[in-house]
Amino acid sequence: MRRGAPAALALGLLRLCLAQANFAPHFFDNGVGSTNGNMALFSLPEDTPVGSHVYTLNGTDPEGDPVSYHISFDPSSRNIFFVDPNSGNITLVEELDREREDEIEAIISISDGLNLVAEKVVILVTDVNDEAPKFIQEPYVVRVPEDTPAGSSIFKVHAVDKDTGSGGSVTYFLQNMQSTKFSMDRHSGVLRLRPGTTLDYEKARAHFITVVAKDGGGWLRGADVVFSATTTVTVNVEDVQDMAPVFVGTPYYGYVYEDTVPGSEVLTVVAMDGDRGKPNHILYSLVNGSDGAFEINETSGVISITRSPAQLQREMYELHVQVTEVSSAGSPAAQAMVPVTIRIVDLNNHPPTFYGESGPQNRFELSMYEHPPQGEILRGRITVNDSDQGANAKFNLRLVGPGGIFRVVPQTVLNEAQVTIIVENSAAIDFEKFKVLTFKLLAIEVNTPEKFSSTADVVIQLLDTNDNVPKFTSHYYIARIPENAPGGSNVVAVTAVDPDTGPWGEVKYSIYGSGADLFLIHPATGTIYTQPWASLDAEGTARYNFYVKAEDVEGRYSLAEVFVTLLDVNDHYPQFGKSIQEKTMVLGTPVKIEATDQDAEAPNNLVDYAITRAEPANVFDINARTGEIRLKNSIRSLEALHNITPNGDYTWSLEVQAKDRGSPSFSTTALLKIDITDAEMLSRSPMDAFLMQTKDNPMKAVGVLAGIVAIIVAITVLISTATFWRNKKSNKVLPVRRVLRKRPNPAPRTVRIEWLKFNRTKAAAKFVLKEDPPNENCNNNSLGSPPPPRAPAPPPPPGMAPSSGLAPWTVPTVSGSLTPPQPQRSPKPKALGSPIQSALVSELRQKFEKNNVASKAYF
Repeated sequence: MRRGAPAALALGLLRLCLAQANFAPHFFDNGVGSTNGNMALFSLPEDTPVGSHVYTLNGTDPEGDPVSYHISFDPSSRNIFFVDPNSGNITLVEELDREREDEIEAIISISDGLNLVAEKVVILVTDVNDEAPKFIQEPYVVRVPEDTPAGSSIFKVHAVDKDTGSGGSVTYFLQNMQSTKFSMDRHSGVLRLRPGTTLDYEKARAHFITVVAKDGGGWLRGADVVFSATTTVTVNVEDVQDMAPVFVGTPYYGYVYEDTVPGSEVLTVVAMDGDRGKPNHILYSLVNGSDGAFEINETSGVISITRSPAQLQREMYELHVQVTEVSSAGSPAAQAMVPVTIRIVDLNNHPPTFYGESGPQNRFELSMYEHPPQGEILRGRITVNDSDQGANAKFNLRLVGPGGIFRVVPQTVLNEAQVTIIVENSAAIDFEKFKVLTFKLLAIEVNTPEKFSSTADVVIQLLDTNDNVPKFTSHYYIARIPENAPGGSNVVAVTAVDPDTGPWGEVKYSIYGSGADLFLIHPATGTIYTQPWASLDAEGTARYNFYVKAEDVEGRYSLAEVFVTLLDVNDHYPQFGKSIQEKTMVLGTPVKIEATDQDAEAPNNLVDYAITRAEPANVFDINARTGEIRLKNSIRSLEALHNITPNGDYTWSLEVQAKDRGSPSFSTTALLKIDITDAEMLSRSPMDAFLMQTKDNPMKAVGVLAGIVAIIVAITVLISTATFWRNKKSNKVLPVRRVLRKRPNPAPRTVRIEWLKFNRTKAAAKFVLKEDPPNENCNNNSLGSPPPPRAPAPPPPPGMAPSSGLAPWTVPTVSGSLTPPQPQRSPKPKALGSPIQSALVSELRQKFEKNNVASKAYF
């Protein structure tokens, strides 16, 4: 026990020595702009997002011991940052607001476990443009006299932006500068009356102006933003004295009863200052016409009788009442005058009575055009009168009938008034809905025990206007008509309806458009029919479309589209190219005939083929759809044909028929001559082939020769014409006597005449057999046909058998067309290789050279 006490004391002394030898950690000071260290002069934008890593505390311990970091705030403030004790990373945990708190005080500390070092830092919060301008001292209401001079300043608005820099600068402008009488100074916020404009209390008693305050813009969350605010300035216009007095309730009629005592009130004249804002005091006076029998109260406008009605000499008095404005200074100002009629009548023994132009009546027939403008007055003179006097002559007017269409003024009458009926609802006054509107006009006394009343019927005849457009019963019309319809045939009837009456309801029809040439329309009935001379043809044009127009007398119109389809009828015969046609058939290949039917639609234009007569028969088969003619399958050699040919020349004459499928059906027949050969005959020389082709048609050889001569003559004419025009246009002065100067003969030149050039080729290459493309719809409506093939060389003598080494069914089909022949240019001559043709070429060359020399001679 005694030995343990000295050991504990020694251990405590050792720890004390070690503690005194441990140095404290410290922060690094990395200066301004650094993001790690001791946060010296550190600043942070107020729009930094919460959760962002904003700084890193960084320090060290002299002994190299691990350190930890801490941050703390004043207890009365928010904990804005959080620090990771190990890494020193500081994270923003609360939103910043420079306008509320522009700097943050915090205590940062670093500890090595034994020593703790703390420092007080101030973090500056920098401004961003996050505040909008705000108007102060709202609402803005200002009173401005209507005679304020143009350009005067009338008010000043003020807005404050808590931001600094450009984001805190505020400019002002009006939201709608084009439709206001005011302007705004963009810097001071002073509102002025725009030059050249005036205020008028009688037209507009208040103006509402929208003012916009906009800041100078600035960065916010990485973008340049501009904030603005609006406010409304209410400008109340104050009235000034610039209008004359106005009488109310004119005209004025008054009545004096026979038992009226002097001093009784007859009627009251009411006038008011035309300046309603600050009206002047009004004084009334009688100018003339009273003869001392009446007087008027100068302040109230009440006209009273001063004598007994029995003493009055006249039954009616015409008074003139004058009103005078008295200014605030007491001086007279503007004046006005009105007549007042006063009648002397008996006691209340008459009910209100309605009068027309011819006297009392209880039915008024008036007229008005439909859809009049709102506020229009119904034409017609209606007067209501109560012959009694004073209070007995006061009655109310009311219009009884469909509500909301008309209103009657005045509603309260004293003695007599002109009844005015005014339009309230223009849309309800529609002639197409109501031809007549009927109302009852009721007049009933107000302050009498008898409550006399009277009624009058008001019958309003509505007059039609051209307020409707003709409308077709359909937007489009579809018609079908046979193509053989005669001229003047009806196609379709269109109908348009115009609800208006009279001339406005009359509809006139017309047609127009690119497809309307063959059609006419009756302008009154709308019946569309073909032109008298029109010849419809579905094969030319099968469909027509055009527009029909329905128009009233004032040009209001609507359109509809008409589609006309021509129905095809079987009105065309199938047509072969010519009645007799020669064909050459190679064994094993078919010959094709074609006929064309010009009808527009199937089945009228579909053609079927048949052999109607053949001698001998049972030699050929024909495909009814395609027109291909083949030998019977049993005939495979020329010897077999020779035995059955009538003359032993391998030639047949067939009568073929082309028949359409229409109803009724039309057909055409043609005579077809077929020469039959085999593939061996195709290898002969071109001259033989040509002679074979022309053996039955000598005019073909004559045509070839005539074509060659025509080309030579044409070239000669062209050369002569060119020489003539060249000499005619020459500027040389020609002598009277022509002298021929013979030029030395030029060296002989070889004249190349491309069009006389003949190339020798193999005879088999001259004869090309092509197969016509199949006609899918079998109607043979082709625009053109290929030229007929040349006839092959004549067949060998009957005793010669065809070579067994030839492959029989390899020659392509020779197809022939019986369509009308197309005009063709004269073919260029081909060298036939005979002495006669060589002599012809030499002669043509000499003539050409001679003409060439003659064209170069000069005089």
